Amino acid sequence: MNQTIVLTGSEGFIGGYIVQEALQQGYKVIGIDNFSKYGKIIRSFKENSNYEFVLGDCRDTNLMSKIFKQADHVIAGAAMIGGISYFHKFAYDLLATNERIMASTCDAAIEARKLNKLKKITYISSSMVYESTESWPSKEGDELKIAPPKSSYGFQKLAVEYFARAAWLQYKLPYTILRPFNCVGIGEVRAKNEVEIKSGNLNLALSHVVPDLIQKILKGQNPLHILGTGKQERCYTYGGDLAKGIVNSLNNPKALNEDFNLSSKEPINVIEIAKLIWDKVNEGAGKLQFIHDEPYFYDVQKRIPDTHKARKILGFEANTKIENVLEELIPWIKSAIEKELI
Repeated sequence: MNQTIVLTGSEGFIGGYIVQEALQQGYKVIGIDNFSKYGKIIRSFKENSNYEFVLGDCRDTNLMSKIFKQADHVIAGAAMIGGISYFHKFAYDLLATNERIMASTCDAAIEARKLNKLKKITYISSSMVYESTESWPSKEGDELKIAPPKSSYGFQKLAVEYFARAAWLQYKLPYTILRPFNCVGIGEVRAKNEVEIKSGNLNLALSHVVPDLIQKILKGQNPLHILGTGKQERCYTYGGDLAKGIVNSLNNPKALNEDFNLSSKEPINVIEIAKLIWDKVNEGAGKLQFIHDEPYFYDVQKRIPDTHKARKILGFEANTKIENVLEELIPWIKSAIEKELI
């Protein structure tokens, strides 16, 4: 490929999948991270000669400018991010920290673009830009027609998209905006600053619903504590599928200055996925019961994307079924519990 990708937030959950996919496709990858989310994690690709890791804070614009000079592509993945508990505990920090990261990233990319090597910057946004919608599926462009997100995280992710378009309008910095929907896969452990919240007799060890349900069931919780009715619907997208879509978009000319939803298209609710996990862990033995805890204020009830644009223009489809993801994820969570990572 003879092209270099600089990925900010390379030590994050999605970042690990992106690095692996990019290396498999023949790119050289430079990752930047400060280990603020999980701390140091052993990654199989660390020994790959085409991977270079830089320990640093993405708010350091001078550092970013120096590294971006080597980039054909920048993937802006760094962010303070967590599940629903983060939206409440770190409401201000999510907004302020992520705005500073994004401004620094854009400043460095604008300077790098002047050297005529950087082709474009790819921004990892979020399905949370559609947080306030009252109709589904959510289609690209809807985020500009509906009310802005209520959560500071959703609002900041919408601001990421404004950064992208503003940097193009003023500085002609080419971009692609990609919106993942509910990524699931291996690699998520307890965050260093995770909020300690009781969920029945156990702590909420992971702030994203699927791995948290798995760890509760593996630890024998029954009745299972879930937030609200359990009817909240999501389209869970395998990290490997998502990473392939992100990397494949880099050199696709049709992706230039466009935005895309990247997601599976099959919705499933919390109770349904909990039952799937229960059956896989317990081989159908016994009956799973539920206790419905008080939901959080920002507990979006439905998040379902329109995936036609990504399929038509990028040829992207997330075809890994949630049942197959669980076959990979359950043993990984079990091992993480044994190692006291969760």
